[in-house]
Amino acid sequence: MKPEISFEFFPPQTAEGAEKLRATRRQLAQLKPAFFSCTFGAGGSTRDRTLETVLEMQAEGLPAAPHLSCIGSTRDNVRAILARYRDAGIRRLVALRGDLPSGMADPGEFRHANELVEFIRAETVDWFRIEVAAYPEYHPQARSPRDDLANFKRKVDAGADSAITQYFYNADAYAHFVDAAQALGVTVPIVPGVMPIANFSKIARFSDACGAEIPRWMRKKFESFGDDSAAVRAFGLDVVTELCERLLAGGAPGLHFYTLNQAGLTSTICQRLGL
Repeated sequence: MKPEISFEFFPPQTAEGAEKLRATRRQLAQLKPAFFSCTFGAGGSTRDRTLETVLEMQAEGLPAAPHLSCIGSTRDNVRAILARYRDAGIRRLVALRGDLPSGMADPGEFRHANELVEFIRAETVDWFRIEVAAYPEYHPQARSPRDDLANFKRKVDAGADSAITQYFYNADAYAHFVDAAQALGVTVPIVPGVMPIANFSKIARFSDACGAEIPRWMRKKFESFGDDSAAVRAFGLDVVTELCERLLAGGAPGLHFYTLNQAGLTSTICQRLGL
């Protein structure tokens, strides 16, 4: 069975960004993904732009999967968003806890993603396929791996259909996480999240913040290229393609690409993989 691929975007901030994203979508749509997801900024800061981007994708005939986050959300505004998405024919959502923006005191009416999943299920029954997040290297705020796995299982038990992981560069971390989740009785597909590498210093900063480990050998090799962006790009393509090959060979049900609204690297990796 051919693995399912999907692509993630963030809502553009400017008219120029929106036009660039349309071009990216056109290019990636040729790869026939299962869906395109669109992020939801910290505390719902991009709520309107997420809605606009998702409705535009859906109108173009592209399968859109908006993110919904707990932070800053109320039952009433989530109910209204769900109705809007349902009216537009959207059938898939990514339900997340989300990040609390600095200075924001009130997290909203949902404290954890499993509560949001339960609410979506209660409101819409099985209209939406619900994706949740998983963390192969464990959530940076989790007290222990056991706590993190228990939290993941709560989201699945609340009604999630499948999961998308945080990106990682260590295939063993994913394999161990899947094994541990299955040992707890989790049977939903756990799709690895993949982050192509165009700019190593940016990825290193982001990884340090979100708890994704960059193996020392990779970090040293990237650092050795200095400002040679072509060498960084070429090595990044090799490393991420090999990671994807290992994941698919090991039984991963698909791949979810964090595109950063760019098509080039993701397209090249998919072509190399024969997807």
